[in-house]
Amino acid sequence: MRIGFVGLGNMGSGMAANLVKAGHAVRAFDLSDAARARAGEAGCMVADSARAAVAEADVVVTMLPNGAIVERVYADDIVGVSPPAALLVDCSTIDVATARRVAESAQGYAMVDAPVSGGIAAANAGTLTFMVGGDGAAFARAEPVLAAMGKAVIHAGGSGAGQAAKICNNMILGATMVATCEAFALAERLGLDLRTFYDISSKASGQSWSMTSYCPVAGVGPVSPADRDFTGGFAAALMLKDLRLATEAAAAAGAEVPMGARAAELYAAFAEAGHGGLDFSAIIRTFQQ
Repeated sequence: MRIGFVGLGNMGSGMAANLVKAGHAVRAFDLSDAARARAGEAGCMVADSARAAVAEADVVVTMLPNGAIVERVYADDIVGVSPPAALLVDCSTIDVATARRVAESAQGYAMVDAPVSGGIAAANAGTLTFMVGGDGAAFARAEPVLAAMGKAVIHAGGSGAGQAAKICNNMILGATMVATCEAFALAERLGLDLRTFYDISSKASGQSWSMTSYCPVAGVGPVSPADRDFTGGFAAALMLKDLRLATEAAAAAGAEVPMGARAAELYAAFAEAGHGGLDFSAIIRTFQQ
């Protein structure tokens, strides 16, 4: 299958490489020279523009930084440039309203919003989880393409539902990571051995993914960014972006999200202190000071 891929950042580069491994012909573009070079090394055909990447594609996949860029790229470089029969798949994490507006502007094309969970390691390993919004026919076309990049592809509902699922999921993740970090910092101050506390809580009612799969303490639990001085993984600045999307969506929907809002405040302060490039579990440093 011919796939046009636009957006080869930390996530997109691994995703495009896995599509090549699955046997697809991937023509890829990014504004970064280095990103295009990496794509070429991974077996992608490198295009010199987004329009050139998608002009002959059966499927277009985009992985872009924010909603404004997604809207502009689809308007300027994809809709009306891609073949009319092409399937459009946006894997960016953006607000629900923009996702629905882009889908509406792409009338005549089959389109899904398919944000991901899993981070850079999962993008490289092909073990992402995709939360997909769009009609059933578009999902059926998108599923085998997404399966080449992930371990789970789940239809969340109509247009924008993938984005809604992603921001709700990451609000849980952000809030539970804060609570996990608070608990480890408190346990340490109370004189508990942190490995012993992990052994207890990971088997008790305090267990969560943030603790048992992504522990924010080095040398405790499975290997995580904490064991690499919080490099790699999922940047705190990206968690802040997702939390802000969730709180903005909550305001628009008239929903109360006090835990999500507080988590957003804490991550905003952490990023403003210059730590936005660290993994989001590094927020434990806020409570260890």
